[in-house]
Amino acid sequence: MPVLSRLVPTIASAYGLQAIFALIFVPQQNEKFYDLGGAVGWLTTTFLSLYYPSLKAKYWDAIPGSLPALSSFAPRQLLISAAVGIWSVRLGSFLAMRAIKAGGDSRFDEIKKSPRKFTYYWMAQATWITLVGLPLYLVNTFPSRIHPALGARDYLAVGLYASALLFEVIADRQKSAWRKAKNNKQHDEDFISSGLWGISRHPNYLGEVGIWTGIWALSTSSIQTAAYPRGTIALAALSPLFTWFLIRNVSGVPPLERAGDKKFAGNAKWQLYKASVPIFWPWGSTK
Repeated sequence: MPVLSRLVPTIASAYGLQAIFALIFVPQQNEKFYDLGGAVGWLTTTFLSLYYPSLKAKYWDAIPGSLPALSSFAPRQLLISAAVGIWSVRLGSFLAMRAIKAGGDSRFDEIKKSPRKFTYYWMAQATWITLVGLPLYLVNTFPSRIHPALGARDYLAVGLYASALLFEVIADRQKSAWRKAKNNKQHDEDFISSGLWGISRHPNYLGEVGIWTGIWALSTSSIQTAAYPRGTIALAALSPLFTWFLIRNVSGVPPLERAGDKKFAGNAKWQLYKASVPIFWPWGSTK
């Protein structure tokens, strides 16, 4: 079976689930559960990419049998699935709780008023799950027997993933602690510029790119085998590349920078921060 056809059930589930969420939340103009819906989408596609053949045999083909044990999957399949699961639960719950506590998500203040635009964002989330999840789906949709044993590359990939995840968590917690201290009137700073926010203006996003680079690297030993067509490794590389492009040029850094410029117009400290702290890569440009 061609590689892409193996991905169809998983991709279809991503769009189907987000469509259901859109049917529920678009009429309500409710954006509080948008990120939680993304996390559920990730967990669903992860599960389906592993178990679809067994589910199809049991419920569609009516072949008796139970779902395979976790031990029946290749170690790389379990590692990459766990990596995505941990990331999605952590980030999805963090963003959802933040939106619920804040009473909403300011990104959607105007968007949610337009059913067509709001629906588009739910479908865009499905596209995000599809493209960024390619390394996971490509590894999981092939039988465990074709996957080589774990090697040095895999351990380095797991190390990169874990380091990037820790980096993202620390950045998020530093900002949460800063915001809590400000609410408690323990400081009067207009914006955070300490900790990891002193080496990058968007360290949480930097961690996100590192996470998906690690997940892609973890997939490469499998998708370079003869079971996959040539070029599959490049297809999977869309995951970190699309993550970087989306964050750096579309929905991450640009709107936050514009909001900061608008909010702190004429603020000398903000101008100094922008002139001295790199916008993304700690070793990169400030612009």
